[in-house]
Amino acid sequence: MLRTLRFFDKSLVAAVAMTACASPVLAAGSDKEQRIEVAFVLDTTGSMAGLIDGAKKKIWSIANTIIDVNPDADIRMALVAYRDRGDEYVLKTYDMSADVQGLYGKLIKLEADGGGDTPESVNEALDESVRKLKWTKNDNTKRIIFLVGDAPPHMDYPNTWQYPQILKRAKEDKITVNTIQAGDDPDTTKVWREIAQLGHGRYMAIPQDGGNITVIETPFDNEIITVQQDIDKTVIAYGNRSVQAELQSKMDAKAAAPAAVKVDNSRYYAKKGGAKEVVTGGGDLVADVKNGKQKLDAVKDEELPDNMRGKSGQEKQDILDKNAQERTKLEEKMADLVTKRDTFIAKKQAEQSDDKETDSFDAAVTETLVEQLK
Repeated sequence: MLRTLRFFDKSLVAAVAMTACASPVLAAGSDKEQRIEVAFVLDTTGSMAGLIDGAKKKIWSIANTIIDVNPDADIRMALVAYRDRGDEYVLKTYDMSADVQGLYGKLIKLEADGGGDTPESVNEALDESVRKLKWTKNDNTKRIIFLVGDAPPHMDYPNTWQYPQILKRAKEDKITVNTIQAGDDPDTTKVWREIAQLGHGRYMAIPQDGGNITVIETPFDNEIITVQQDIDKTVIAYGNRSVQAELQSKMDAKAAAPAAVKVDNSRYYAKKGGAKEVVTGGGDLVADVKNGKQKLDAVKDEELPDNMRGKSGQEKQDILDKNAQERTKLEEKMADLVTKRDTFIAKKQAEQSDDKETDSFDAAVTETLVEQLK
């Protein structure tokens, strides 16, 4: 190992697990208008299969870390997947968006393939993330990139920006660039360290397979999943067919996720403004009416679900009110369960020895976010 990450001390573990409200240090950094934007630039060649699988399992846990540090932040994420010329694709870009659920849906469809040699199209991917993503340009936005891969960049491709040049632009735009190296290739180590230094970020090294992704199970997990399933039943999909189909696709992805991912997903929504959204990205009539984004009488009949079409205005309102009231009760129950789960996890983590170390992908990202956002 080139570098082993030391996980949080006991007090910081408790703060992250319990929420920012339990920690005066983290709570003091809260700003209701702050936006936090995080982009993952991820090598998706064949050698990265284990790490990509881990990223799929921990994306919601990473989002929760941001909430724990700044509960009121407007959170946005992006993903740039890269391989190399001659592979199925060089870049797949999913731009900066508050629709974390949508990004999760894109991430779980990514598969590791191609590659088989080094270097890779790192420069193109880094350039895409720094210069072409839709970053918010103001002083109240925190902009962070995680470059994750196991091979150095091609420096011989003509007509492409190279990382020293790209990182000058990142500095101008106040974008912090961190690097996570999978494996121990010495050529990658040299460049990844330099990129992190030029990007005013951190260099981290983890095992090739992404390291040991740890999950702490609690006595509250099964009930959280059950309550979330009931909350999901209160969703009223509306809009044109493509909008309704997209929302249904997100709900299907939630339902198919592993248990630990479902729990992290539920915690995100419970912490994010009292679960104002069951699923990010819009398309749920209950949430949009509640949040003042939509008026029921402004929705065309053909854009409503089958059980609301042809109904009178009052009948439609009754259906909406019933779902909203049911959701409110369930949200209160979910908030209580999540608090109990956080307390349980904080206690478990505080019992771990101070010299416990971890070098997994999720620990690397979590530790860095806490350091750079608090």
